[in-house]
Amino acid sequence: MWGVPKKKNSAITTDTLGYTYELIKKRADDCGDKPDSGCTVVKIKYPIFSDHNQLNDTVTKKLTGLFGFFQTDVTLQEMADHFLLTYTNFKKRNKRSTLFYTLNSSAKVLRQDSGLTTLAINSYAFQGGAHGGSYTYFINWDTRNDKNLELQDILAGDYKAKLTQIADTIFRKQEKLGDTTSLANNYFFKGDKFALNSNFLITPIGLRFLYNIYEIKPYAAGRTDLFIPYAKLKPLLRPHTVVTQYIK
Repeated sequence: MWGVPKKKNSAITTDTLGYTYELIKKRADDCGDKPDSGCTVVKIKYPIFSDHNQLNDTVTKKLTGLFGFFQTDVTLQEMADHFLLTYTNFKKRNKRSTLFYTLNSSAKVLRQDSGLTTLAINSYAFQGGAHGGSYTYFINWDTRNDKNLELQDILAGDYKAKLTQIADTIFRKQEKLGDTTSLANNYFFKGDKFALNSNFLITPIGLRFLYNIYEIKPYAAGRTDLFIPYAKLKPLLRPHTVVTQYIK
């Protein structure tokens, strides 16, 4: 499984931030005695970190921004209420419809060590149409500096071209493509050229990049995982970062 080392080291896997999980659950007014699986329900489960407001705000913004529901900052409660209102308005216009909506979102702490907290933001939403949408995004939190980490925080200098080349080689092998095979027909890359996105997870064994549905492939092809081991990244890694502890 991604991000799980073969041998645990208690010195770096002990939780360093205190948190508790909260659950927002709301059912539409017309649910009545129906089970959750048969009516419009909103569920949002997320951690609240003690004395780390910036991290809490980052989690909230990731959750509320997943489906573009809002253009301004809102709370998770407001997001839940807005989703239910959208359903209520739909029912007013379509009184005979048996369609119901679903919003099921979560933020889960994946791992903590001496300087890093990683989270997965997952959400599934259905508001009619042929199918719902399921998305996953990551947060890599520098606990010492209280900030979200970007690639430039762990990779040195002008790393982009070399990183893209490394990732392109892995991608083509994974997709069973030749070195010069065109990406024009089956992928959605801009200009038909391979590119990494910014949705990455720092793990003890490498960087995991995740492309969500529709991002680089049709819906039926699902999402795409791309894993780059640190062994291939050593020349690009900055010294003395949260990744350093994983490098042998």
